[in-house]
Amino acid sequence: MNYDINMFKNNDLPDSVIDFLNYLETIKNKSENTISAYKKDLTIFFRFMMLYKGMVKNSKTDFDEIDITSIDDEFLKSIKLRDLYAFMSFAEKYRENSSYARARKVATLKSFFKFLQGKAKIITDNPTIELESPKINKRHPVYLTLEQSLHLLESLDKKNKNYARDYCILTLFLNCGMRLSELCGIKIDKIRNDTLTIIGKGNKERTVYLNEACLRAINNYKQVRDDSKALLENKKFLFLSSRNAPINQRTVEIMIKKHITNAGLTDAKYTPHKLRHTAATLMYKYGQVDIRSLQNILGHENISTTQIYTHVDDDTLREAVKSNPLSKL
Repeated sequence: MNYDINMFKNNDLPDSVIDFLNYLETIKNKSENTISAYKKDLTIFFRFMMLYKGMVKNSKTDFDEIDITSIDDEFLKSIKLRDLYAFMSFAEKYRENSSYARARKVATLKSFFKFLQGKAKIITDNPTIELESPKINKRHPVYLTLEQSLHLLESLDKKNKNYARDYCILTLFLNCGMRLSELCGIKIDKIRNDTLTIIGKGNKERTVYLNEACLRAINNYKQVRDDSKALLENKKFLFLSSRNAPINQRTVEIMIKKHITNAGLTDAKYTPHKLRHTAATLMYKYGQVDIRSLQNILGHENISTTQIYTHVDDDTLREAVKSNPLSKL
């Protein structure tokens, strides 16, 4: 992850935010997606604060056009807990943020103000100490059943020029449970026998084990993969786009949506992340994988993230109830 040293300057951010984002990247080694999310949250927060404090001179200024570069140390010192709750109310009522989105904003603010107090030494009192996160109702992950997964793979048009590539991508998602960014970043020289080394969340390297279906799909794709027009630096990536560049995340998202639609599986919104859920669920349900092993396979930092998969097997619960000796009364 190589940032241009001036990339944050070009986005008209306050100096404190630029320093914070650079800190996340260089010291905390946060991923590009994480930094982008923090940047978005803080930009929205400070635009609101400019409005809330009456610092936007032109009342007709569009919210997304509010200039926040004037935010200085004195402004940061003036922010109180009540201002933060006002922002959370704004996020819920006017931006219609879900509890998940608001919880992320709370986490962003806590991290930012902790930096201002502990690292930047700009503030002495941290207003986020008493800021509570909204209660989040646990949601079961959306996933494809085994039958739906097989149907999806079988529904691909074998005559399509990208058949082998798309089949390989879907196979890796459904078998390995990797993240979208991890799949797009796969390099050929990182595939050795039945193992694949990928760069996961937080730039952490981990090993993914490839089963027979994955190895077969990769080999079939490599037989028709044409990198003759690709730049030398792009040839190392496994998945290439029609423009001979490493396939990007948006292309994969569109491709998956297309195949899901063609397969008639439109009763839910299936994304690359939902296919990751599918892999995890199938491994837990049919492979008798223990929760710690599943945590390592998925690259979860905290096992609490993995534990959502212990609640998805309705069939097991149904059979457990049926096995009750009183069920035949």
